[in-house]
Amino acid sequence: MAQSVAILGTQWGDEGKGKIVDLLSEKVNAVVRFQGGHNAGHTLIIDGKKTVLHLIPSGILQPGVECMIGNGVVLSPSALKAEVDALEAKGVDVFSRLKISSSCPIIMGYHELIDSAREKARGKEAIGTTGRGIGPAYEDKVSRRGIRFADLLNAKRLEKKLDQILDYHNFVLEHYYQVEPLNPGMVLDDALQLGACFADMMIDVSGRLHQLRDAGKNILFEGAQGSWLDIDHGTYPYVTSSNTTVGGVCTGSGVGIDAVDYVLGITKAYTTRVGSGPFPTELFDDVGVRLADRGHEVGATTGRARRCGWLDAVATARMVKVNGMTGLCVTKLDVLDGFKELKICTAYRLNGEIIKHIPLDAEDWDQVEPIYEVFPGWQENTRGITELEKLPNNARAYLQAMEDFCGAPIHMISTGPERSENIIIQFPFG
Repeated sequence: MAQSVAILGTQWGDEGKGKIVDLLSEKVNAVVRFQGGHNAGHTLIIDGKKTVLHLIPSGILQPGVECMIGNGVVLSPSALKAEVDALEAKGVDVFSRLKISSSCPIIMGYHELIDSAREKARGKEAIGTTGRGIGPAYEDKVSRRGIRFADLLNAKRLEKKLDQILDYHNFVLEHYYQVEPLNPGMVLDDALQLGACFADMMIDVSGRLHQLRDAGKNILFEGAQGSWLDIDHGTYPYVTSSNTTVGGVCTGSGVGIDAVDYVLGITKAYTTRVGSGPFPTELFDDVGVRLADRGHEVGATTGRARRCGWLDAVATARMVKVNGMTGLCVTKLDVLDGFKELKICTAYRLNGEIIKHIPLDAEDWDQVEPIYEVFPGWQENTRGITELEKLPNNARAYLQAMEDFCGAPIHMISTGPERSENIIIQFPFG
Protein backbone atom coordinates (compact mmCIF):
# COMPACT_ATOMS: atom_id res chain seq x y z
CA MET A 1 0.00 0.00 0.00
CA ALA A 2 1.28 3.43 -0.94
CA GLN A 3 2.43 5.64 1.89
CA SER A 4 2.86 9.39 1.54
CA VAL A 5 4.55 11.56 4.15
CA ALA A 6 4.63 15.36 4.36
CA ILE A 7 7.57 16.99 6.11
CA LEU A 8 6.82 20.46 7.48
CA GLY A 9 8.53 22.90 9.82
CA THR A 10 6.63 23.80 12.99
CA GLN A 11 8.48 27.05 13.70
CA TRP A 12 9.86 29.92 11.56
CA GLY A 13 11.91 27.69 9.28
CA ASP A 14 15.50 26.45 9.54
CA GLU A 15 14.38 23.45 11.61
CA GLY A 16 16.58 20.97 9.73
CA LYS A 17 14.03 19.58 7.27
CA GLY A 18 16.58 18.86 4.54
CA LYS A 19 18.47 16.29 6.57
CA ILE A 20 15.27 14.43 7.46
CA VAL A 21 14.01 14.48 3.87
CA ASP A 22 17.32 13.00 2.78
CA LEU A 23 17.11 10.34 5.52
CA LEU A 24 13.55 9.31 4.67
CA SER A 25 14.21 9.41 0.93
CA GLU A 26 15.95 6.07 1.24
CA LYS A 27 12.48 4.52 1.56
CA VAL A 28 10.61 6.48 -1.13
CA ASN A 29 10.19 6.49 -4.88
CA ALA A 30 9.63 10.22 -5.27
CA VAL A 31 10.22 13.49 -3.42
CA VAL A 32 8.20 16.62 -4.25
CA ARG A 33 8.78 20.29 -3.40
CA PHE A 34 5.36 21.93 -3.29
CA GLN A 35 5.88 25.60 -2.36
CA GLY A 36 8.39 28.40 -1.91
CA GLY A 37 11.34 29.13 -4.13
CA HIS A 38 15.10 29.59 -3.88
CA ASN A 39 14.53 31.57 -0.69
CA ALA A 40 14.66 28.17 1.02
CA GLY A 41 17.91 26.55 2.07
CA HIS A 42 18.22 22.90 3.06
CA THR A 43 21.65 21.88 4.35
CA LEU A 44 22.73 18.24 4.19
CA ILE A 45 25.93 16.79 5.63
CA ILE A 46 26.81 13.31 4.43
CA ASP A 47 30.16 11.72 5.30
CA GLY A 48 31.40 15.14 6.37
CA LYS A 49 30.56 16.74 3.01
CA LYS A 50 28.16 19.69 3.04
CA THR A 51 25.55 20.29 0.35
CA VAL A 52 23.08 23.19 0.37
CA LEU A 53 19.95 22.88 -1.78
CA HIS A 54 17.53 25.70 -2.55
CA LEU A 55 15.11 24.43 -5.22
CA ILE A 56 15.97 20.82 -5.89
CA PRO A 57 14.31 18.36 -3.47
CA SER A 58 16.66 16.94 -0.85
CA GLY A 59 15.99 13.43 -2.13
CA ILE A 60 18.35 14.13 -5.04
CA LEU A 61 21.25 12.79 -2.94
CA GLN A 62 19.60 9.38 -2.68
CA PRO A 63 20.28 7.40 -5.89
CA GLY A 64 17.25 6.40 -7.93
CA VAL A 65 14.74 8.70 -6.23
CA GLU A 66 12.53 10.66 -8.62
CA CYS A 67 12.55 14.37 -7.71
CA MET A 68 9.83 16.83 -8.68
CA ILE A 69 9.16 20.54 -8.40
CA GLY A 70 5.42 21.10 -8.07
CA ASN A 71 3.24 23.89 -9.39
CA GLY A 72 3.23 25.66 -6.01
CA VAL A 73 6.92 26.52 -6.33
CA VAL A 74 7.99 29.81 -7.90
CA LEU A 75 10.94 28.84 -10.06
CA SER A 76 14.02 30.89 -10.87
CA PRO A 77 15.56 29.23 -13.95
CA SER A 78 18.91 30.95 -13.37
CA ALA A 79 19.07 29.78 -9.75
CA LEU A 80 18.04 26.28 -10.79
CA LYS A 81 20.74 26.12 -13.47
CA ALA A 82 23.42 27.12 -10.97
CA GLU A 83 22.21 24.48 -8.54
CA VAL A 84 21.99 21.74 -11.18
CA ASP A 85 25.45 22.55 -12.53
CA ALA A 86 26.97 22.45 -9.03
CA LEU A 87 25.43 19.06 -8.27
CA GLU A 88 26.35 17.56 -11.64
CA ALA A 89 29.94 18.73 -11.07
CA LYS A 90 29.91 16.66 -7.86
CA GLY A 91 28.76 13.60 -9.79
CA VAL A 92 25.08 13.79 -8.80
CA ASP A 93 22.74 12.78 -11.62
CA VAL A 94 20.17 15.58 -11.78
CA PHE A 95 19.14 15.96 -15.43
CA SER A 96 17.63 12.49 -15.75
CA ARG A 97 15.87 12.53 -12.35
CA LEU A 98 14.51 16.04 -11.85
CA LYS A 99 11.05 16.87 -13.23
CA ILE A 100 9.29 20.25 -13.20
CA SER A 101 5.59 21.06 -13.37
CA SER A 102 4.60 22.87 -16.55
CA SER A 103 2.52 25.17 -14.31
CA CYS A 104 5.39 26.45 -12.15
CA PRO A 105 5.33 30.27 -12.00
CA ILE A 106 8.65 31.69 -13.17
CA ILE A 107 10.68 34.26 -11.25
CA MET A 108 11.89 36.84 -13.76
CA GLY A 109 14.55 39.50 -13.33
CA TYR A 110 11.96 42.21 -12.81
CA HIS A 111 10.59 40.33 -9.80
CA GLU A 112 13.95 40.53 -8.07
CA LEU A 113 14.30 44.24 -8.86
CA ILE A 114 10.85 44.98 -7.47
CA ASP A 115 11.50 42.88 -4.35
CA SER A 116 14.74 44.70 -3.52
CA ALA A 117 13.38 48.16 -4.38
CA ARG A 118 10.28 47.59 -2.24
CA GLU A 119 12.27 46.51 0.80
CA LYS A 120 14.58 49.50 0.41
CA ALA A 121 11.60 51.85 0.20
CA ARG A 122 10.11 50.42 3.40
CA GLY A 123 13.21 51.38 5.38
CA LYS A 124 12.81 50.43 9.04
CA GLU A 125 9.46 48.80 8.21
CA ALA A 126 11.11 46.26 5.89
CA ILE A 127 9.70 42.75 6.19
CA GLY A 128 13.10 41.08 5.79
CA THR A 129 12.58 39.24 2.50
CA THR A 130 15.50 37.51 0.80
CA GLY A 131 15.21 39.92 -2.14
CA ARG A 132 14.94 37.01 -4.56
CA GLY A 133 11.64 37.97 -6.17
CA ILE A 134 9.53 35.36 -4.39
CA GLY A 135 6.70 37.68 -3.31
CA PRO A 136 6.39 39.60 -6.59
CA ALA A 137 6.33 36.32 -8.54
CA TYR A 138 3.45 35.03 -6.41
CA GLU A 139 1.71 38.38 -6.87
CA ASP A 140 1.89 37.98 -10.65
CA LYS A 141 0.56 34.43 -10.32
CA VAL A 142 -2.47 35.54 -8.31
CA SER A 143 -3.11 38.54 -10.57
CA ARG A 144 -3.07 36.13 -13.57
CA ARG A 145 -0.29 37.83 -15.43
CA GLY A 146 2.49 35.41 -14.47
CA ILE A 147 4.89 33.55 -16.74
CA ARG A 148 4.73 29.77 -16.27
CA PHE A 149 7.30 27.12 -17.09
CA ALA A 150 5.50 25.98 -20.24
CA ASP A 151 5.64 29.57 -21.55
CA LEU A 152 9.44 29.43 -21.66
CA LEU A 153 9.21 26.77 -24.36
CA ASN A 154 6.93 28.79 -26.65
CA ALA A 155 8.75 31.85 -28.05
CA LYS A 156 5.77 33.46 -29.74
CA ARG A 157 3.52 33.15 -26.68
CA LEU A 158 6.26 34.28 -24.31
CA GLU A 159 7.02 37.39 -26.36
CA LYS A 160 3.36 38.42 -26.38
CA LYS A 161 3.03 37.93 -22.62
CA LEU A 162 6.26 39.77 -21.82
CA ASP A 163 5.21 42.79 -23.88
CA GLN A 164 2.15 43.21 -21.67
CA ILE A 165 3.86 42.36 -18.39
CA LEU A 166 6.90 44.58 -18.87
CA ASP A 167 4.71 47.47 -19.90
CA TYR A 168 3.32 47.31 -16.37
CA HIS A 169 6.43 46.39 -14.37
CA ASN A 170 8.78 48.79 -16.16
CA PHE A 171 6.40 51.64 -15.41
CA VAL A 172 6.42 50.73 -11.71
CA LEU A 173 10.20 50.33 -11.61
CA GLU A 174 10.92 53.59 -13.40
CA HIS A 175 8.27 55.93 -12.05
CA TYR A 176 7.63 54.59 -8.55
CA TYR A 177 10.93 53.10 -7.44
CA GLN A 178 13.23 55.16 -9.71
CA VAL A 179 14.92 52.02 -11.01
CA GLU A 180 16.19 51.66 -14.58
CA PRO A 181 13.60 49.75 -16.70
CA LEU A 182 14.43 46.42 -18.34
CA ASN A 183 14.93 45.81 -22.05
CA PRO A 184 12.10 43.49 -23.27
CA GLY A 185 14.27 41.89 -25.95
CA MET A 186 17.00 40.97 -23.50
CA VAL A 187 14.48 39.60 -21.01
CA LEU A 188 12.94 37.45 -23.76
CA ASP A 189 16.27 36.08 -25.00
CA ASP A 190 17.45 35.18 -21.48
CA ALA A 191 14.16 33.46 -20.64
CA LEU A 192 14.12 31.38 -23.84
CA GLN A 193 17.74 30.35 -23.35
CA LEU A 194 17.16 29.21 -19.78
CA GLY A 195 13.91 27.48 -20.69
CA ALA A 196 15.71 25.44 -23.34
CA CYS A 197 18.10 24.11 -20.67
CA PHE A 198 15.24 22.40 -18.83
CA ALA A 199 12.83 21.56 -21.66
CA ASP A 200 13.18 17.80 -21.14
CA MET A 201 12.25 18.11 -17.46
CA MET A 202 8.72 19.44 -17.98
CA ILE A 203 5.95 17.03 -16.96
CA ASP A 204 2.46 16.92 -15.47
CA VAL A 205 3.54 16.53 -11.83
CA SER A 206 -0.01 16.03 -10.56
CA GLY A 207 -0.65 13.24 -13.06
CA ARG A 208 2.67 11.58 -12.26
CA LEU A 209 1.93 11.59 -8.53
CA HIS A 210 -1.42 9.91 -9.12
CA GLN A 211 0.36 7.25 -11.19
CA LEU A 212 2.81 6.60 -8.38
CA ARG A 213 0.04 6.39 -5.77
CA ASP A 214 -1.95 3.96 -7.94
CA ALA A 215 1.17 1.83 -8.37
CA GLY A 216 1.65 1.60 -4.60
CA LYS A 217 4.78 3.76 -4.44
CA ASN A 218 5.97 5.84 -1.48
CA ILE A 219 6.02 9.63 -1.87
CA LEU A 220 7.61 12.33 0.27
CA PHE A 221 6.33 15.92 0.18
CA GLU A 222 9.07 18.37 1.15
CA GLY A 223 8.09 21.73 2.63
CA ALA A 224 10.22 24.86 2.70
CA GLN A 225 10.36 27.52 5.41
CA GLY A 226 8.23 26.93 8.55
CA SER A 227 4.57 26.95 9.48
CA TRP A 228 4.78 30.32 11.23
CA LEU A 229 5.82 31.85 7.91
CA ASP A 230 2.59 30.71 6.24
CA ILE A 231 0.90 33.56 4.33
CA ASP A 232 -2.45 32.80 6.02
CA HIS A 233 -1.57 31.31 9.41
CA GLY A 234 1.81 32.90 10.18
CA THR A 235 2.95 36.08 11.92
CA TYR A 236 1.54 38.30 9.20
CA PRO A 237 2.88 40.47 7.58
CA TYR A 238 6.27 39.02 8.54
CA VAL A 239 5.69 35.86 6.54
CA THR A 240 6.60 34.29 3.22
CA SER A 241 4.30 34.42 0.19
CA SER A 242 3.12 30.80 0.09
CA ASN A 243 1.25 28.27 2.23
CA THR A 244 3.92 26.50 4.26
CA THR A 245 1.29 24.49 6.17
CA VAL A 246 -0.22 21.17 5.14
CA GLY A 247 -2.81 22.62 2.74
CA GLY A 248 0.04 23.74 0.52
CA VAL A 249 0.88 20.08 -0.14
CA CYS A 250 -2.37 19.59 -2.02
CA THR A 251 -2.59 22.90 -3.87
CA GLY A 252 1.13 22.96 -4.65
CA SER A 253 1.44 19.48 -6.10
CA GLY A 254 -2.03 18.54 -7.31
CA VAL A 255 -3.03 15.74 -4.94
CA GLY A 256 -6.05 15.29 -2.71
CA ILE A 257 -6.00 15.44 1.07
CA ASP A 258 -6.29 11.64 1.14
CA ALA A 259 -2.82 11.45 -0.43
CA VAL A 260 -1.17 12.62 2.80
CA ASP A 261 -1.00 9.64 5.16
CA TYR A 262 1.43 11.03 7.73
CA VAL A 263 2.58 14.54 8.65
CA LEU A 264 5.99 14.86 10.30
CA GLY A 265 6.67 18.16 12.09
CA ILE A 266 10.31 19.13 12.26
CA THR A 267 10.97 21.04 15.50
CA LYS A 268 14.20 22.44 16.85
CA ALA A 269 14.87 21.75 20.53
CA TYR A 270 14.94 25.55 20.84
CA THR A 271 13.64 28.27 18.50
CA THR A 272 15.21 30.46 15.82
CA ARG A 273 14.02 33.06 13.35
CA VAL A 274 15.63 34.88 10.41
CA GLY A 275 14.58 38.40 9.49
CA SER A 276 12.04 40.72 11.06
CA GLY A 277 8.86 39.89 12.95
CA PRO A 278 7.59 38.81 16.38
CA PHE A 279 9.63 36.30 18.37
CA PRO A 280 8.34 36.05 21.97
CA THR A 281 11.12 33.82 23.34
CA GLU A 282 14.05 35.59 21.66
CA LEU A 283 17.13 35.88 23.87
CA PHE A 284 19.44 38.89 23.85
CA ASP A 285 21.89 37.61 26.47
CA ASP A 286 24.84 35.23 26.57
CA VAL A 287 22.49 32.24 26.36
CA GLY A 288 21.19 33.42 22.99
CA VAL A 289 24.75 33.93 21.78
CA ARG A 290 25.69 30.45 22.98
CA LEU A 291 22.74 28.84 21.16
CA ALA A 292 23.68 30.67 17.97
CA ASP A 293 27.33 29.65 18.27
CA ARG A 294 26.74 25.99 19.14
CA GLY A 295 23.94 25.65 16.60
CA HIS A 296 25.85 27.42 13.80
CA GLU A 297 22.77 29.56 13.33
CA VAL A 298 23.44 31.30 10.05
CA GLY A 299 20.88 31.24 7.22
CA ALA A 300 21.82 28.75 4.49
CA THR A 301 20.25 30.95 1.83
CA THR A 302 20.93 34.49 3.00
CA GLY A 303 23.95 34.13 5.28
CA ARG A 304 22.09 36.22 7.85
CA ALA A 305 22.51 35.43 11.52
CA ARG A 306 19.46 33.73 13.03
CA ARG A 307 17.80 35.12 16.12
CA CYS A 308 17.76 32.50 18.89
CA GLY A 309 15.52 31.76 21.85
CA TRP A 310 14.00 29.09 24.05
CA LEU A 311 11.44 26.64 22.69
CA ASP A 312 8.01 28.25 22.28
CA ALA A 313 5.59 25.41 22.97
CA VAL A 314 2.53 27.67 22.65
CA ALA A 315 3.41 28.53 19.05
CA THR A 316 4.50 24.97 18.23
CA ALA A 317 1.31 23.46 19.67
CA ARG A 318 -0.78 25.70 17.43
CA MET A 319 1.02 24.43 14.33
CA VAL A 320 0.69 20.83 15.47
CA LYS A 321 -3.08 21.40 15.34
CA VAL A 322 -3.11 23.44 12.11
CA ASN A 323 -1.13 20.76 10.29
CA GLY A 324 -2.71 17.70 11.91
CA MET A 325 0.78 16.44 12.69
CA THR A 326 1.17 12.72 13.26
CA GLY A 327 4.52 13.01 15.00
CA LEU A 328 7.47 15.30 15.67
CA CYS A 329 11.12 15.07 14.78
CA VAL A 330 13.23 17.05 17.26
CA THR A 331 16.43 18.43 15.76
CA LYS A 332 19.61 19.92 17.24
CA LEU A 333 19.13 18.31 20.64
CA ASP A 334 22.91 18.16 20.99
CA VAL A 335 23.10 21.97 20.85
CA LEU A 336 21.58 22.00 24.36
CA ASP A 337 24.38 19.86 25.83
CA GLY A 338 26.10 21.56 28.75
CA PHE A 339 23.41 24.07 29.71
CA LYS A 340 22.78 24.26 33.45
CA GLU A 341 19.06 24.84 32.90
CA LEU A 342 16.65 24.93 29.98
CA LYS A 343 13.34 26.71 29.51
CA ILE A 344 10.16 26.04 27.58
CA CYS A 345 7.55 28.76 27.03
CA THR A 346 4.19 27.29 28.08
CA ALA A 347 2.06 30.46 28.21
CA TYR A 348 2.10 34.19 27.48
CA ARG A 349 1.30 37.24 29.55
CA LEU A 350 -0.66 39.86 27.60
CA ASN A 351 -1.95 43.05 29.20
CA GLY A 352 -1.60 41.47 32.64
CA GLU A 353 -3.55 38.34 31.67
CA ILE A 354 -2.02 34.86 31.36
CA ILE A 355 -3.03 33.16 28.10
CA LYS A 356 -2.14 29.75 26.70
CA HIS A 357 -3.14 30.50 23.14
CA ILE A 358 -2.03 32.67 20.24
CA PRO A 359 -3.19 36.32 20.51
CA LEU A 360 -6.35 36.99 18.50
CA ASP A 361 -5.00 40.28 17.18
CA ALA A 362 -1.79 39.89 15.18
CA GLU A 363 -0.63 43.29 16.41
CA ASP A 364 -0.46 41.85 19.96
CA TRP A 365 2.33 39.44 19.03
CA ASP A 366 4.92 42.08 19.83
CA GLN A 367 3.34 42.70 23.24
CA VAL A 368 3.29 39.19 24.69
CA GLU A 369 5.72 38.15 27.40
CA PRO A 370 6.72 34.47 27.58
CA ILE A 371 6.04 32.46 30.74
CA TYR A 372 8.52 29.64 31.18
CA GLU A 373 8.81 26.29 32.86
CA VAL A 374 12.40 25.56 33.86
CA PHE A 375 14.11 22.19 33.43
CA PRO A 376 17.51 20.97 34.59
CA GLY A 377 20.03 20.61 31.80
CA TRP A 378 22.57 17.86 31.27
CA GLN A 379 26.34 17.88 31.06
CA GLU A 380 26.76 14.70 29.03
CA ASN A 381 27.42 14.68 25.28
CA THR A 382 24.41 13.59 23.19
CA ARG A 383 26.04 14.08 19.78
CA GLY A 384 25.59 10.98 17.61
CA ILE A 385 23.55 8.93 20.11
CA THR A 386 21.23 6.55 18.23
CA GLU A 387 19.31 4.90 21.11
CA LEU A 388 16.76 6.68 23.27
CA GLU A 389 17.82 4.79 26.39
CA LYS A 390 21.36 6.15 26.09
CA LEU A 391 20.27 9.78 26.36
CA PRO A 392 20.85 11.48 29.73
CA ASN A 393 17.83 11.30 32.05
CA ASN A 394 17.41 15.07 31.97
CA ALA A 395 17.43 15.06 28.17
CA ARG A 396 14.65 12.46 28.12
CA ALA A 397 12.69 14.49 30.66
CA TYR A 398 13.06 17.59 28.45
CA LEU A 399 11.84 15.64 25.40
CA GLN A 400 8.87 14.33 27.38
CA ALA A 401 7.99 17.91 28.32
CA MET A 402 8.17 18.85 24.63
CA GLU A 403 5.68 16.09 23.83
CA ASP A 404 3.34 17.16 26.61
CA PHE A 405 3.35 20.87 25.83
CA CYS A 406 3.46 20.66 22.04
CA GLY A 407 0.71 18.04 21.82
CA ALA A 408 2.29 15.42 19.55
CA PRO A 409 4.48 12.35 20.10
CA ILE A 410 8.16 12.55 19.26
CA HIS A 411 8.91 9.91 16.64
CA MET A 412 12.45 10.94 15.68
CA ILE A 413 15.35 12.83 17.27
CA SER A 414 18.32 14.27 15.41
CA THR A 415 21.47 14.22 17.53
CA GLY A 416 23.83 15.73 14.98
CA PRO A 417 24.07 17.00 11.40
CA GLU A 418 25.18 13.72 9.80
CA ARG A 419 22.65 11.49 8.03
CA SER A 420 23.37 8.69 10.55
CA GLU A 421 23.03 10.73 13.76
CA ASN A 422 19.43 10.01 14.72
CA ILE A 423 17.23 8.22 17.21
CA ILE A 424 14.30 6.54 15.46
CA ILE A 425 11.37 5.86 17.76
CA GLN A 426 8.74 5.36 15.08
CA PHE A 427 9.70 5.48 11.42
CA PRO A 428 7.14 7.34 9.26
CA PHE A 429 7.24 4.67 6.55
CA GLY A 430 6.59 1.81 8.97
